Amino acid sequence: MKLVEQAATNTLPKLLARNALTHPRQPGMREKDRGIWKTYNWRDCQAHVQAFALGLAANGFGRGDKLSVLGDNRARLYWAQLASQAMGGMAVPLYQDSIASELVYVLDHAEVSVVVAEDQEQVDKVLSVREQLPKLRLIIFEDPLGMGGYRDPMLKSFTEVEEQGSAFQKANPRHYETELARGGADDLALVAYTSGTTGRSKGALLSHGNLIAVSESIVLIESVGRGDNWLCYLPMAWMGDAIFSLSVSLVAVATCNCPEGPETVQRDLRELGPSGLLGPPRIWENMLTALEVRAADASWLKRTVYTYFRDVAVRRELLKEDNNAIPFGTRLAYRIGEFVVYGPVRDQLGLRRARWCLTGGAPLGPDTFRFFRSFGVNLKQIYGATEATALVAWQTDGEADPNTVGRALPGTEVRIGDRGEVQVRGPGVFKGYYKQDEATRDALTPDGWLKTGDAGFIDPRGHLAIIDRAKDVGKLAGGTPFAPAFIENKLKFSPFIREAVAFGDQQPFVAAMVAIDMSTVGKWAEQRGMPYTSYIDLSSKPDVATLILGEVRKINSTLPDALKVRRIVLLNKELDADDAEITRTRKVRRGFIAEKYAPVITAFYDGGTQAQLTMDITFEDGRKSKLTSTLLVHDVDPFAGAQRKAA
Repeated sequence: MKLVEQAATNTLPKLLARNALTHPRQPGMREKDRGIWKTYNWRDCQAHVQAFALGLAANGFGRGDKLSVLGDNRARLYWAQLASQAMGGMAVPLYQDSIASELVYVLDHAEVSVVVAEDQEQVDKVLSVREQLPKLRLIIFEDPLGMGGYRDPMLKSFTEVEEQGSAFQKANPRHYETELARGGADDLALVAYTSGTTGRSKGALLSHGNLIAVSESIVLIESVGRGDNWLCYLPMAWMGDAIFSLSVSLVAVATCNCPEGPETVQRDLRELGPSGLLGPPRIWENMLTALEVRAADASWLKRTVYTYFRDVAVRRELLKEDNNAIPFGTRLAYRIGEFVVYGPVRDQLGLRRARWCLTGGAPLGPDTFRFFRSFGVNLKQIYGATEATALVAWQTDGEADPNTVGRALPGTEVRIGDRGEVQVRGPGVFKGYYKQDEATRDALTPDGWLKTGDAGFIDPRGHLAIIDRAKDVGKLAGGTPFAPAFIENKLKFSPFIREAVAFGDQQPFVAAMVAIDMSTVGKWAEQRGMPYTSYIDLSSKPDVATLILGEVRKINSTLPDALKVRRIVLLNKELDADDAEITRTRKVRRGFIAEKYAPVITAFYDGGTQAQLTMDITFEDGRKSKLTSTLLVHDVDPFAGAQRKAA
């Protein structure tokens, strides 16, 4: 095949062909299997994509068809998406932990004809719902383990499809080149389903031009280039992974690295030492929690040293933020801390060589943000939306700020519309929602700007600041502005709190439902000889309530009086995407929660001390069960609670 003829690089598969031609021996992807990193250079990646693409063609896949991938981050699943695009089709990545009903909705709505599943577990999920998928023609499995006994004609192995592709090429030697050349920047590359915070997710149509334009902006801002590495560990259906692993790596000729599995991510991250890391807030919150727990478990001397230098680092970071002079003693202590604490911590996290680290997808609490920056991690906030091809704004080096998300990407414009809504125009704005013309019209202003649904403002420096979802921003009964995400991020800074949902719009005070962190609270209980059997048992213990109330009081000390959390409930289960309480990207579905937990909200504001709750619990296989329980309502300040009752 003469790749020289493919001079244009206006689609992702053409970029792959360019990389295979210009940097054939440069590592394109690595994948860890059984403890060993296996490297595929760009020529290897191109060969696999071409063989699989022709195998798809041999099975009737063509222009306009859709292919879904379902599983953890594997090289073959990325290749399958590129192969579908090379044949003029579209990729529709799925969340690997989706339950059956979610799979049915996306696969049926997108009219997917081919699913590439990672392993037996994922194959079984698809097979269990295939009767509801009239367009599905082929299921391809990547890992053959456990698949030997399957005899379904719809099933093929990844290797078998590649072999079919090799045979197809002999009979059609120019087919791949011809289809590749037909592709253009305006061709649709991806159907990315939104997180669905307000209802059913929508399929955002993104073109090759959308993906490449945003990727080129990232490369320009961050100087991402050949030889850079990052770990591909985030869900493949999340736009953050799609833009970096599928697109930026191709544009920048950088290397994607797939961990062995979700349980080895931290170990693989440390072993790899990537050039950069992208993580949603939950990743950074989990890292911080793990550090604090390890420090608490350390010897008295190590704990004292860690605490001292942590406080030095945070104090220095606050001075830098305010552009104040840093005293000599603080500068000296920080230099010592770099050798004693900060450097070793970055090494343990796998971030010693990281030039840039990013957080996005949801707001990150300012305290967590400052912590990592104070330890020498170049953590920066980004902002975007699926409909804007993942990214709208990005903080550059030297402009990191916990209160903003940076400046708009080159070529992208941002304005503030009605009711403070952030609106976007630029090359990353999507082509519309698949089969939802009315929703597409609603998402755009009459003059073509994308309505993000987020409330924000542009500060005097030109930086964009995001307050919260526009529909969630409200006021307390006394008129104080209320943004629930601000309160929730404060609460989640505690290592004992995994999730929080704040209430207060049109109410006299702020209240919150709190889900404990099972790992850290469990360890705390074990250290005190406190037995427990389950999450429900642990969260209902009076000593745990006392612990969490103490954490809330600490957080209240940093809040204005009007925004202090006055009452809380400890939930008897974690908020779960399977139960539709949060999205797969861990965004709170506020409307659904307000309805489901209505008795709790009523108890908060009518002075009740408990709430009777009956709810559906969804298992991984889609089965449902009823859970009935009584949740206790706690006053954070008992004296104020007594005064309220007396009134």
